[in-house]
Amino acid sequence: MEAAADLRDTALLTQKFKFNPRLGIDNPVLSLAEDQSDPWNLHRPRFCLLSKEEEKSFGFHLQQQIGKADHVVCRVDPGTSAQRQGLREGDRILAVNNIRVAHEDYAVVVRYIRASGPRVLLTVLAQNVHDVARAQRESDAFLCPTLASGVRPRLCHVVKDEGGFGFSVTHGARGPFWLVLSAGGAAERAGVPPGARLLEMNGVSVEKFTYNQLNRKLGQSGDRVTLLVAGPEVEEQCHQLGMPLAAPLAEGWALPAKPRCLNIEKGPQGFGFLLREEKGLDGRLGQFLWEVDPGLPADKAGMKAGDRLVAVAGESVDGLGHEETVSRIRAQGSCVSLIVVDPEADRFFNMVRLSPLLFLENTEIAAPPLAATKDLPVEDTVEPSGLAGSRQCFLYPGPGGGYGFRLCCVASGPCLFISQVTPGGSAARAGLQMGDKILEMNGYPVGGDSDLDRLQQLAEAEPPLCLKLAARNPQDLEAWISSESGEDWTLASELL
Repeated sequence: MEAAADLRDTALLTQKFKFNPRLGIDNPVLSLAEDQSDPWNLHRPRFCLLSKEEEKSFGFHLQQQIGKADHVVCRVDPGTSAQRQGLREGDRILAVNNIRVAHEDYAVVVRYIRASGPRVLLTVLAQNVHDVARAQRESDAFLCPTLASGVRPRLCHVVKDEGGFGFSVTHGARGPFWLVLSAGGAAERAGVPPGARLLEMNGVSVEKFTYNQLNRKLGQSGDRVTLLVAGPEVEEQCHQLGMPLAAPLAEGWALPAKPRCLNIEKGPQGFGFLLREEKGLDGRLGQFLWEVDPGLPADKAGMKAGDRLVAVAGESVDGLGHEETVSRIRAQGSCVSLIVVDPEADRFFNMVRLSPLLFLENTEIAAPPLAATKDLPVEDTVEPSGLAGSRQCFLYPGPGGGYGFRLCCVASGPCLFISQVTPGGSAARAGLQMGDKILEMNGYPVGGDSDLDRLQQLAEAEPPLCLKLAARNPQDLEAWISSESGEDWTLASELL
């Protein structure tokens, strides 16, 4: 679905916000009445529904500046879903799948986007519009209207009974289609609301289907079919907001499978399972759990051989390599929280093209913030010039091959120090912080003229990369940055 009108050409906008008592005070909606004189009509957000399809990413890079709450699209790759759906460099992301993120940490926003799987709905504002709105101190509810609580499309799994699927379809030559339910029938029992609009069938959009194509698709489903539907209230609110009826917004009803959260405490013989990288049902590499030892912690927690690992401590592992996934598990220490799906659930979520993390019960896991790290052992050493005790960090390369940090060399300060740390990257999870001084690299002391060359050689060596670090205290770090650095202290961007 195409994005809304271009906010850079503000003269094109003719819509304004007005209060709708049905949506509540926190949900302003759009009026179709034209009013060129109303300044608030410039603040309408755009909605970009992105899909990975055959690509490995949505095709945009997200960046956050230190000291600001902005989540900035700093680059859009040509030919990708992000470009096709109208995402632009400089856009500010206000919401992910109807969840406002303007005041969330950068790492949390990255987690939301990655957890959305192959499809995500972004609410964005162009840079110039966002800056004007912030200067006028507009509220988040005004800038980023959302659907009312409980108003969502539904993903319903309907199993045929003696009365069939329990619905018929109102139709013209082609879609859109609306469903007419049989009282007490299979569709009604599966949670399909009365008067629902049919959006997808088994993960495929039917909006442009002909009636005959729809019938053929239903006939191919056998005795069960998964429908994405929107009730009249959902359809009305999305229309008023200009929001697409997007699958990532859906709540699950009577689904045949769901993700499982396993909380495992390490025993004397370990966790009791083997993690193996292999191709999944979608043909992409994934991390699978095998050789679950009977009676050991993993078995007692409910792990089954063949389960696919979806997340570690609430963080999606989609796209991560084997070493990085193992590193994330080890970073949790003796108690790990894993989200998994069995082969049946894996097939189901692959078919509907949605991440199982979107349908995880909120009560099943209390995930720590992304990039939270375990305290590492601290040696009893004291460093001069405002440096605290030293510590060791082990790093594995991330999906793009990097470790997630940048170095800088200042003649009047420490020879090598950490100038940037990418939130959610290997360095952040290992505990690196901006301003850390590097004391040793893989056991080699730092302090000579060849340090940068040595680090380059070590970065090309087999992982893990072992760094011995000493942190600077906040007061010294602040003064040091302002006096020694002329850089724009902006976090490295993240490809999503």
